[in-house]
Order: sequence, then structure tokens, then C-alpha cells
Amino acid sequence: MYQYDKPDNLVETFEESVKKHAGNRMFGTKNKDGVYEWITFGEVARRVDNLRGGLAQIGIKQGDAVGIIANNRVEWVVAAFATYGLGGRFIPMYEAELLHIWKYIVADSQVKVLFVSKPDIYEKIRNFPNDISTLQSIYLIEGTGEETMEALERLGEKNPVPSIRPKPEDVAVLIYTSGTTGDPKGVLLTHGNFTSNFQGGIAKYPHLNEKDVSLAILPWAHSYGQTAELYAMIHLGGSMGLAESAATIAQDILAVKPTWLIAVPRVFNRIYDGITAKMRDEGGLAKALFDMGVAAAKKKRELAAQGKSDFLTNIKFAIADKIVFSKIREKMGGRLKGSMTASAAMNVDIAYFFYDIGIPVYDCYGMTETSPAIAMNASYSFRFGSVGQAIDKVKIVIDSSVVEPGAADGEVVAYGPNIMKGYHNKPDATREVLMPDGGLRTGDRGRLDKDGFLYITGRIKEQYKLENGKFVFPAALEEDICLVPWVSNCVIYGENRPYNICLVVPEFPALQRWAEQKGLPTDARALTEHAEARAFIAGEITNALKGKYGGYEIPKKFLLLEENFTLENGMLTQTMKLKRRVVLKKYMDAIEALYRGK
Repeated sequence: MYQYDKPDNLVETFEESVKKHAGNRMFGTKNKDGVYEWITFGEVARRVDNLRGGLAQIGIKQGDAVGIIANNRVEWVVAAFATYGLGGRFIPMYEAELLHIWKYIVADSQVKVLFVSKPDIYEKIRNFPNDISTLQSIYLIEGTGEETMEALERLGEKNPVPSIRPKPEDVAVLIYTSGTTGDPKGVLLTHGNFTSNFQGGIAKYPHLNEKDVSLAILPWAHSYGQTAELYAMIHLGGSMGLAESAATIAQDILAVKPTWLIAVPRVFNRIYDGITAKMRDEGGLAKALFDMGVAAAKKKRELAAQGKSDFLTNIKFAIADKIVFSKIREKMGGRLKGSMTASAAMNVDIAYFFYDIGIPVYDCYGMTETSPAIAMNASYSFRFGSVGQAIDKVKIVIDSSVVEPGAADGEVVAYGPNIMKGYHNKPDATREVLMPDGGLRTGDRGRLDKDGFLYITGRIKEQYKLENGKFVFPAALEEDICLVPWVSNCVIYGENRPYNICLVVPEFPALQRWAEQKGLPTDARALTEHAEARAFIAGEITNALKGKYGGYEIPKKFLLLEENFTLENGMLTQTMKLKRRVVLKKYMDAIEALYRGK
């Protein structure tokens, strides 16, 4: 049994912050005119109290499940903390989800009351109670009438009930994993899981306080956004502007002016790609200054590591910083002190770039089953290329028994108060990952350096052998290939084959500009079938991989795809992870044809 520090439950976490920061801005939401309007901690707390009373009036009690189908919004938080205050379990679901997945989650978790964000979603699920005996009622968030959250809050305002204090071992949330295969698994996460995890995370960034502002990009339905941003910022008393959508992030950053971002590498990869593409297109003095500044920043950093400095290098950097880099920082709100990224490995060169221009990006690591943080780089202690050291109260062990003999790495096993209780209704799946001594097998390969910094080297199940017996770790290759400016997405395949093949989704706007200059057809389908375009992409990828990977790892043949990998076509999970098997199944005939030389 772990010793939990106070607050050891989410109800106390929220209520203590409300007492300290009642007048502080808590959430900002963009109105119809595109202007952010803010609501305070105290105002949110009143809505939580009212909804808690309403839920109690309709029979929600300790241990009951309350579900929600909604993107990040104030009502999501109101519903969550009203549920926690009754000792209930909260079941968040994504708006962009398949109907049968919603139905499975609602039935499996035995949701009694379900909140839905919009009328169109309500119409899709309104008949769920006919098929799911445990579902008693559905309430609409955006609507009027008796079956709405607003009506339930009014009911609770007239019939208030006090909040209870859950124990740290009580289940707070079921987060259903994306399910790259089979049904999604409900991860049972406790109050103590969450509180110990955000406390360990905050300790890595002691400069953060109630004056900090984040832009909520990641979904709170996932443990990363929920713990690292929502609960951590509530505990600090900070404020969160809610991003309108993935397409509006650039404008939302300018409006909210965040001091801190909880993000994934994809966000910074896209920003970096946009910056470098703009410099490439502008050329002339702008590009020369940019290139000079990047080179000077690199030299300045390398000299500083040796305790040295160079006057001319500092002058060059200062000029580029004033004319170029300062404008990049302004485009990112002008106040950004840094960012935490996880979910995938951050490219080291891109991490160096943002560090050099004054926006350090700290790579972290975890999984839903660990609430989620296991290791984090800290503002005071970080190493590029690593995912940091174990957070407070967490221990990392590398199990080399499950990889090839002589390997310098092994499976990452985590121990700590952040480990889930198990998978709901799935004892066999739970036993596969939870060890008798309390450790959790992550399925990731990694190694620890002498100072305890963790380096992720691959995924146990995704590694494969080529025909010649050599191991390939496709994820590492794919991350580097996706940094090629002409590539939007890719998949590497070659299990038990003589060589690797790469399926490539081109970055079509860039490739179409290239094709236009070459006098080639610019239609997307025509480009994917054109030998010269394929040869160009193949050359760019091969050049990017040379020197970093063995010749046997670099793909020999390439297949250009017109359709990207998306949530809608089932090739990505809700957390933007690749459903490798789905992609390979769809394109296996074309892959086989390539191996046959066609």
C-alpha cells in the first residue's frame, strides 16, 4: 500500500483550489465572435455543487457510473467533479467515435446517467436505454427542456447535498483505451492514481503557479490531457483556454497567449515544418538570417555545455533572435515558457531548435494504465533524446529477459502509486500486464542511463525480423521519415521479408508545388502513380535515413498513398496512434505486388 500525499482525492483537490483561487480565471471559451470569455473557479464550483445535487436527486450514489460524450468544455469538468463528489465513477467518451464503441462503453461500464454534448449525438444514441438496462437517463448539454444538464443543475440548486471524500484507492475514472484490436479496454484509475501522478509531475516544473495559462489542445477524455493539464492546473490554480479545434490552434494560441503547453510532438513537428517551409519559400535575406541564427544557436549551446562562449557567435545569435526568432515566439503567443510533450518520441533536432529559440520542449513518457506519467524530463534536469527520469514515488525496471540475448535494452516495467487497478471486466487482460509484485509491463522497449534517464528504443510487439534475421523497429524509422518535408504519414513493413517497404502519404501541397515546377500532373492520384514522383520521394527519404540507420533498415521500395491515415477511416486511434494492422490489411495486395516486382 502506497502512502499518498494530501490531497489524495480529486474532490479535495478541486475544493481546496476553489477556496484559494475562487476569483481566478479557470476556463476560457471562444464565443461566436471568436473572443475568449472566461469563467472563474468560484463560478465553476457553483455549477459543480448544483449538478451534484441534481445527480443525487435522480439517484446517483457512491460507486455509480456517470458517462459523458463531449469534447473539452466547461460542462465536462462540471459533470466530472459532480460525479466525484458523490463517490461515483466518471466515464468520458470522445465525440468523434463510432456508434458501436459508445454503446459498448456505456454497457460495459454500466453507465446510469449519460450526458451528451449536442443534439445530433443525442439523436444517434437516444435509443440506448432500450438495449442497455443499466442506462436510466440521457441529458443533453446544448439544449433546453427537462432532459438537459441545465435542468438538472436547477434541480440540484434547490436540493443541495454535501460532497463526500473518496478514498485514494476508490475508482474515479474508467478511461477506455483506443483499441487497435478488439474491444476497447476500460482502465480503472483511482483518485490516488491521479493525485500522486499530477503531484509528481508538478514537482518537475517548480516554476509553474496560479498565474500560468495553458491552451487545452489534448482531449481530457485521455489520461494525458486529464492529469497533466486539467488536474495539475486545477491544483495550481492556473487557467486553461479551450482550443476551438485542431484547425484553429494557431489563432487560439495568439488569443490565449499561453505560458505553458501540454502537447504531443505532432504539434511542434507541424510548427517546425511550417517555419522551415516558409523560410524555404521566402529565400533571400530572411532565409540567410534564419540559417545563420540556427547555426549560431547550435554553436552557442555546444560552447555553453563546455563552459565556453564566443563573442561573434553571440552577436550572430542576437541578430537572428531579434529579427527572426522573436517573431516565431510572438506567433506562439509571446509568453510561452515551454511545453511538455508525450504520446510519441520528440525528434531531437526539433527539440534542439525550440530550445535554442527559447521555447524548451520537455519529452515525457507514460501510458493510460499508469495515469499516465512514468518518466518526465524536468525544467531543471533534462536530456534531449530521453523521456526523463522516473517521477516521484515511481520506480522503473528494465526487463531484458523478453528481448534478444545481449541487447542493451529491455521491456520497461513500472512500479508506483500511479498503476491502474486493472482492466474493467477483463481479468485475463489484466494478468497479462500486471505482475504479481505490482509492476506493470508497458510493452515498450527502453534503456536507463547511469543517471536514471529513460530512453525508449521501440515497441516489443511491433519489432520484427527481416528474412536475414536482423531486427527492425518500425516506429523509429517512421518518426524520422515523417520529418521529411514531402511526407505527411508513413508505415514501414518487412516482417520475414528480404527488405523493408515504405507506404507513404505525401505532403500533397508541397509535392504538388514540386510537380508544377517539373511540368508533371498535380492531381493527387496521378502523383501517387507517377514514377518520377515516387523516385523523388524515395530519394528524399533514403537520404534522410542514411548514416542513421543500417542499410538493411532503409526501405528499398515505396508505395505512395492518396488517402491519409485518419480517425474517420479507422487507421488512427483517438490519441492519433497508428493502427498498423488496419493499414497493412488494406494495402497488403499492393505490398505483395511490390515484393513480386510489380
